[in-house]
Amino acid sequence: MTILSRSLILGCSALALSACGAEEIASPGTGGNVIINNPPATPTPTPTPTSAPRITPAAGCPTISDPQGLTDEGTISNSAGDEWRVCATPQRFNASSTLRQIDGLLYRLPGQVNVGTDGGPAPDASDGASDTDVELTIEPGVIIYASGSSFLNVTRGNSIDANGTADRPIIFTSRDNVVGLNNANSSGQWGGVVLSGRAPVTDCFEPAAAPGSVDCERQVEGAASPSFFGGATNNDSSGSMSYVQIRYSGFVLSGDNELQSLTTGGTGSGTELSFIQSVNSSDDGVEFFGGIVNIKNLIVAGAEDDSLDTDTGVKANMQFVIAAQRQGIGDTIIESDSSNGLEDQTPRQNTTISNFTFIQRRAGDQVVRIRGGADYGLANGVIFDATGSTPCIRIDDDETIRAANAGLDDVGTVRFNSVALDCTTNFRNGSNGGATAAQAEAIFDAGTGNTKEYTHTIVNGYLNGASEEGYSPIFALSSFFDTVSFIGAVSPTNDWTQGWTCDSAAVSFGNNTGQCTDIPVL
Repeated sequence: MTILSRSLILGCSALALSACGAEEIASPGTGGNVIINNPPATPTPTPTPTSAPRITPAAGCPTISDPQGLTDEGTISNSAGDEWRVCATPQRFNASSTLRQIDGLLYRLPGQVNVGTDGGPAPDASDGASDTDVELTIEPGVIIYASGSSFLNVTRGNSIDANGTADRPIIFTSRDNVVGLNNANSSGQWGGVVLSGRAPVTDCFEPAAAPGSVDCERQVEGAASPSFFGGATNNDSSGSMSYVQIRYSGFVLSGDNELQSLTTGGTGSGTELSFIQSVNSSDDGVEFFGGIVNIKNLIVAGAEDDSLDTDTGVKANMQFVIAAQRQGIGDTIIESDSSNGLEDQTPRQNTTISNFTFIQRRAGDQVVRIRGGADYGLANGVIFDATGSTPCIRIDDDETIRAANAGLDDVGTVRFNSVALDCTTNFRNGSNGGATAAQAEAIFDAGTGNTKEYTHTIVNGYLNGASEEGYSPIFALSSFFDTVSFIGAVSPTNDWTQGWTCDSAAVSFGNNTGQCTDIPVL
C-alpha cells in the first residue's frame, strides 16, 4: 500500500511538472509544491478623452436687408475640429445691410465684392451717376474670409461701418487661416480692403483731365471690373473702421498689380480710421492714393514690400504708428512718392507722422525713402535698423528738397522734429538730384530735438522704454495730433495695443487674441 501510494503521487507530480515552465516551479525547500501563476488579465483600455470642439456651426445664415440675401455654403472646419457655418455675401450690396456677429458663423467674400454702385466723382448727378447710399455695417467680433482675387471695395457714394471693440475686433482674413494652414510667413492669400472716395487725386486715368479736379479719376489696381476713385470733394466720407485686423492679404490681381491690407483711393476727411492692424501683406501694409487720410493707432506687421506707401497727392496725418518687418523680409518702412514725371501735379502729397516706432529687419537700401517731390514730416519717433547695415534715411529728386512754393502747393523740404535714429548708417545719397548723405544730414539737423546717435530701449519690439518715455524735447503739431510727453508709438502708461491685436513673427503684443495664425474663439 505504501509503495503503491507513493507511485501514484510521483506520477501525478510528473504530469504536473510537464505542464509548467521553469519560472513557475517552486524553489527547493517547499516540499515539492508546484505553483502555477496565471498571467494578469489584460486591462480594459482607458478611452482617449476627446475634447469637444470649441466652436460648433451656427444653425443657418441670418437675414440681411439686401433682398439678395446671404448664401449658405455649408460648413468649414479646421484640424482641431472647430466648425463654422459659412455665409457668402452678395457680390454687390444693393441695399444697406448688417453682417451680424453670430457664434459659429463666418462670412465669405465670393470675388470682388462692392458696397453699392459707384456714384461717380461728383456728389450729385452732374456726372451722370447718382449715389446708391449703401452702408455695410459689420458688427464687433465678425470674421470675414476670402481667397484668391477676392476683395472688398467700398465704392464712391457708399460707406462702411466696421467698428469692432478692444475685446471684440473685426477680422478680415484668408481661407487658409481659417482651416489652419498658415505659418509665420504666410501671405498673399486674398485681396484686401479698398475704400474708394471722391476727394482729389493726381495722375489721372484720363491724361487730359486736370489733376485734383472732378474729372481726375484713378482706377483700383487690378480690379476685374473697373472701379474708380477720385473727385473734388475734400470732406467726402467712405465711412469708418476701427479695431480691425486685416491678415494675409496682397494676392496678385493681375500682372504686377497687388492690393494691400488696406488701400484708400481718394477718401475724404469725413472717413474715420483708427486701431487698424495689417498682418503679413505680400505687398505694402497700407497704401494711400490721393485724398485726405487721418488715422491713429496703426500697426503694420510683416509687410513684404513697403510698410507705409503714400502716393498721388494724398494729404495724410498719422499718429501712433508701429511698423515692424519680419526677419529678412520687406523693403522700406516708408515709401513716399509721386508718379515719375508728374512730380509737380497738384495737390502735392503732404504726409505727417507723429509718435512712431519703425523696426527694419531686412538688409536693404534704406528704411525711409522720400521722393517724387513729396512733402513729408516725421516727428516724435524712433527709427531702428536691426540689421546693422541699412541706412535710415534717403531723399530722392530735386523737387523733394527745394524751398517752399505756394504756387506748386509745396511746403518745402522734408521735416524732422524730435526723431531718434538708431542706425549704423544714418543717411545715404539720394538719386535724381535729391540730397546727398551730407545734405540729408543737414536737413535732419535743421529740425528741432533730433538725435543721430541713439540707443533705443524699446521693449518686446513695440513698447517704449525709459529713453523713449524720458525723451526731450517733444514736438507739438496741429490739432489733429494728441499732445504727448514721449516719442515712439506706445507708452507703457497707455498700451493701446492690448485686447484687439494678434501676435505675429514681426511683433508680439502678449497673446491678446492669440496668434495671427489662429482664429479666435468667441
